[in-house]
Amino acid sequence: MLESKEPSKTPISQLGEFGLIDHLTKQFSIVQKTTVKGIGDDAAVIASQKNEQWVVTTDLLVEGVHFDLSYVPLKHLGYKAVIVNLSDVYAMNAEASQITVSIAVSNRFPVEALEELYAGIATAAKIYNIDVVGGDTTSSTTGLLISVTAIGHAPKERIVYRNGAKENDLLVITGDLGAAYLGLQVLEREKEVFKVNPNSQPDLDAYTYLIERQLKPEARKDISKLLKELDVQPTAMIDISDGLSSEVLHLCKQSNVGCNLYEEKIPLDPQVISTCEEFQLDSTTVALSGGEDYELLFTISTEDFPKIKANPHLTVLGHMTHKKEGIHLITRAQTKIPLVARGWNALQTED
Repeated sequence: MLESKEPSKTPISQLGEFGLIDHLTKQFSIVQKTTVKGIGDDAAVIASQKNEQWVVTTDLLVEGVHFDLSYVPLKHLGYKAVIVNLSDVYAMNAEASQITVSIAVSNRFPVEALEELYAGIATAAKIYNIDVVGGDTTSSTTGLLISVTAIGHAPKERIVYRNGAKENDLLVITGDLGAAYLGLQVLEREKEVFKVNPNSQPDLDAYTYLIERQLKPEARKDISKLLKELDVQPTAMIDISDGLSSEVLHLCKQSNVGCNLYEEKIPLDPQVISTCEEFQLDSTTVALSGGEDYELLFTISTEDFPKIKANPHLTVLGHMTHKKEGIHLITRAQTKIPLVARGWNALQTED
């Protein structure tokens, strides 16, 4: 009899809920001083620190809405599920310290698949020095759902909200924009090619940066420390999850101000520019509406400009104005166009 070379697959039902939780979480160890009790009791226990406030945020990722497992490896998905939450903590100018992870999973996933998912979660926890302190597992009839809650902390005076921007403040962005969206376009294209010819082998060497930004994004943990070293306190801050235009509009609405955003200042990676030409897309539109960049967008006082002007991680995109002046994109031709949000809408479904 020929021996099967297929790897063995363990049904989730073989372990049961508590056995599955124990199996998937045995690799997590405690690294944060504030974690008093992690996984294993009715609730986690976290110690408060004097003069600090806690920051809590939650994201839900749903198969078929937020990710496509035909080209998203489960290990990358676990990593990204953590990162998108940590980014929200860093957008408050806080330090992330703990997360909880809950999943709903259908019986089409064997235990080995969930091991891959949790390996990605464990990798993110190790790199970002956070503790996994709890969560839940349950069954699903519609595929895979992942809910991550991130907990962070910061001194009260360091926490930054969306509503603090003032007229004449400078609008600043970290990193570059548009790569994650284009990475998704490349993966979707290759998926369609595969449907036609399953034997085709895609050559993705020209898109490595774009695909990494889509499948394995990084949160800007470094920025809070950098700003503190530069002695810069942002007046307002948000992360780029839904697209630059949407986030600018959020800041302006919350802060009750207008904005002039300069097209020529938007930072673009060379791969973004070349791939936009290939796909016949406008690079500015991609940067404004693409989303999932997980860079940080913030405002600072004009007095702080000398402290950041030479920093390669930061780019001044424009400045805040009086609310009556409105919110505009200033094109390379010096034309003033009202800024419109065309980014990702999690509640928008196709007919």
